Amino acid sequence: MNDWQRDKADLIAQWAFDTRPILGRFHLWLDDVEVEWVRGEPAREFTREISFMGGKMERMFAMMAAVTALGTQIFGRYGEGVGLDRHGLNQVKKDADAISAYAMSESLWYLSRHLPENHAILVCLGEGLMPKAGETPEMGSNPQLGFGRVYARPEVARQVDGLVMRLLNEPGFVFDDFYEEVHRRGITLWGAAIDTLENTSRFAKGATSGPLTVIHVFDQPLRVSRPYEGYVGNLILPRELVDKAAEQSVLINFRTPRALVLQAIEQTWPGIRRPNVHVWSLGGRSRVARIGGLWEEWRREGVHVVEDGWILPSGLPAFTESGTYAPTFSVGSWTDDGGEVHLFIVDGYAASAEAMQAASLGPMLGLDVSMCVFTSRFNLSYERERDVMRLDPTAPGFEACLGTLLGADPDPATADLYRAMIQEAAGAGLPVWKPVLSVDDFFPEKAWEVLAINGYMLPDPYSGAPGVEPLGEGRYRVCVRLATARGDKRIHFMLRLMESAQESRLVFNPLLNRFLAGEDFQNRAVKISDSGRIRNELQTLCVEALEFLEGNRVRIHFDRIPVEVISRNSQRTLLEVLTWYQTRHPRWFSWLELVLPSGGDALS
Repeated sequence: MNDWQRDKADLIAQWAFDTRPILGRFHLWLDDVEVEWVRGEPAREFTREISFMGGKMERMFAMMAAVTALGTQIFGRYGEGVGLDRHGLNQVKKDADAISAYAMSESLWYLSRHLPENHAILVCLGEGLMPKAGETPEMGSNPQLGFGRVYARPEVARQVDGLVMRLLNEPGFVFDDFYEEVHRRGITLWGAAIDTLENTSRFAKGATSGPLTVIHVFDQPLRVSRPYEGYVGNLILPRELVDKAAEQSVLINFRTPRALVLQAIEQTWPGIRRPNVHVWSLGGRSRVARIGGLWEEWRREGVHVVEDGWILPSGLPAFTESGTYAPTFSVGSWTDDGGEVHLFIVDGYAASAEAMQAASLGPMLGLDVSMCVFTSRFNLSYERERDVMRLDPTAPGFEACLGTLLGADPDPATADLYRAMIQEAAGAGLPVWKPVLSVDDFFPEKAWEVLAINGYMLPDPYSGAPGVEPLGEGRYRVCVRLATARGDKRIHFMLRLMESAQESRLVFNPLLNRFLAGEDFQNRAVKISDSGRIRNELQTLCVEALEFLEGNRVRIHFDRIPVEVISRNSQRTLLEVLTWYQTRHPRWFSWLELVLPSGGDALS
């Protein structure tokens, strides 16, 4: 064995050793590892960490993303939504989200057993809680990992869980009290913002690029105090542009007229042609009322608003129907083969988790990201949207001020709707009163760090990362990206399924999904771990129907489960499953309470 072969064998052995809990959980074998540096000073593997956590934890997070991407791509019904009606497509999307959320949650559980003894991970923001089907509510929310999910060693998790329950249920116990109590107990709490499957619709429809899994882990929790998902206006620019404008006493942020932003662009890159300024924004008819005016504002200045199919520097076509996170990696300037300078920026809005994730990339990529909190309605243009959420919902003149922004006096129902949206965002801890937000507003400490982890199901047009590549005989090549302020690496794993395709499908499928699909739960051997798995899966599958009680108990209200999320027939099966477990194993399931719909006949 020569030196190269020996180094390679050592590399694979160390990665396999550090990530064996996750590999073992999903019955995978690690055949090979390749590490490619994208940014930062390359260092020999295992000699230097790039984040606030140790090297072993970095490797486990990387494997978590790889396993999530692999399991979703293979078993998430990729492309099976083609040609289906809205209901059928929605079910494919939910199945894909369930696989990705389950794989990541299980990986986090096994990973958390290797955290330092006083550490815990708290999921602060999650993508999928809000129903979004062309930005309308008919599809119901998707399986997701959202606020309040705690991953840690059991004794630490119980303490943090108790504090989260107080945060949710105890009046007057606010985030500052929560954070102070965490410190008093000597617990180090890492926050996380998660989207287990970005671009779910593209995945379900069989698109050739885009779907990925995203988790950002922070060295402190975000200033979020309850489940929240909304929309945030965001403008993402190179930092040098904002600094150049500041030298001329010009403030550039989301509220700046785009003509002034363009002037700053032309001062920063003298001679740049306006058609070479490329503005990426969400597109489609459902967004016209909200940001159609923004598109026109740019087009009037002769700027290129990126359309579907426009070829990016990676050589892959852009898409604009979804996916507001990944374009952040493309923001910046470049020179084409003809010597002309181009600039790519992002403008418009995003869902709250994606917006926060993109904003936290800013410091490491040399970007400036400014944000404004939006409502969850789509009938107002962006320049009015950014002011609605700043209104005081308790002020005597609230309705009049709202009417000025709406262009007509609101009826009581409309006023109550907007009042509730403002109160929900403020109650979750978002500083809605601020005219412009920065990423720093999400953190309790002035200094913070992030490890951004991406796992790619399919090729990513914005970074050029490849997707999951089948190699034959149950072997797959999977790409993961780890990015921090200190460095940016792509890790290419070659993973092999150790079971048959059918057995592996069971390994990657949530227990409840298997039972809802018809698997015989009564004649299956039960382990005490089923209790934790089912509790975890209920939080992923139908969190809107759960009530978290003292004593670490959970009450599930069946009348709160939308039929778009779980059909009536499947709800009956779910009730049968949970009742059987309660009856058969009352001690293990003492945490569970079932509340049936009122009126007698349950779920008829």
